[in-house]
Amino acid sequence: MNTSKTFAGIPQEFGNLSTSKIVVIPVPYDGTSTWQKGADKGPQAFLDAAENMELYDIETDSEVYKEGVYLADAIIENSSAEAMVDVVHNVTKKYINRNKFVTVFGGEHSISIGTIRAFNECFNNLSVLHIDAHADLRKEYEGSAYNHACAVYEANNTTNLLQVGIRSMDISEKRNMNPDKVFFAHEMSVNEDWMDDVIDQLTENVFITFDLDALDPSIMPSTGTPEPGGLFYYETLEFLKSVFDQRNVVGFDMVELCPNENEKSSDFLAAKLFYKMLSYKFSSKEDTYDNGDDNVDDNPFNKLSKFKNDDNDF
Repeated sequence: MNTSKTFAGIPQEFGNLSTSKIVVIPVPYDGTSTWQKGADKGPQAFLDAAENMELYDIETDSEVYKEGVYLADAIIENSSAEAMVDVVHNVTKKYINRNKFVTVFGGEHSISIGTIRAFNECFNNLSVLHIDAHADLRKEYEGSAYNHACAVYEANNTTNLLQVGIRSMDISEKRNMNPDKVFFAHEMSVNEDWMDDVIDQLTENVFITFDLDALDPSIMPSTGTPEPGGLFYYETLEFLKSVFDQRNVVGFDMVELCPNENEKSSDFLAAKLFYKMLSYKFSSKEDTYDNGDDNVDDNPFNKLSKFKNDDNDF
């Protein structure tokens, strides 16, 4: 996969690993999708669209790219879903250990097994905020525990998992589901307090896994498994901004963009939403910091713990 030299075409001075606060890891994997194929082309479509964004965010009055955004080499392991998850886990964890704000763009949702595993090993008392149309709680599917239908099964057992926007699942997933921590789309539509209800159940450290099919297909048609009745743009932004304001978001991934060459608005929405999430993270006073600053109180990673002795060389 040919990635851009820098994320969103930003000047190279803001794209160096040593000085960047943010890392973007593309994972063009689509090995277990069961309906429409093409999520492996999502990262490149996302990167192409990002190059056409205005980099000043009006809402936050910020240019978050100036915090430094390093575009990592794409993870192209595809010999098996399990092998891919292992590589995603190891690479993600190495960048976390370098004190970066790590983000990942898939690819199908199975990549999140690796990202969540890495963040859970590095942060105490982690909540995973799973925004998706699908429950993804099967223990295994089509003979594999690393299928996209199993994306948050492990997280449900190892973290504080909150699920938002769910409107499609198999009956077998009910036995794995924690009903007090699932916000179904049909219930959200009549509960004006759902955003607060979700945030109330999140611990301080939060990892967000955002499946783009959580959004309504009227604004996000280019996904592998579109479902009617999804989230709209401004309610999504309102919710995300509240999460970033009220909790310590330690990283996020975004998955399941299945690009259509005749429909580019989905690619651009994904890029814009991704950049918005970065803007929310770094426009918050308590979350901004300078690399190398000895004032740990200003560092959003001051709650890092549970590190293993990994080789941090790249």
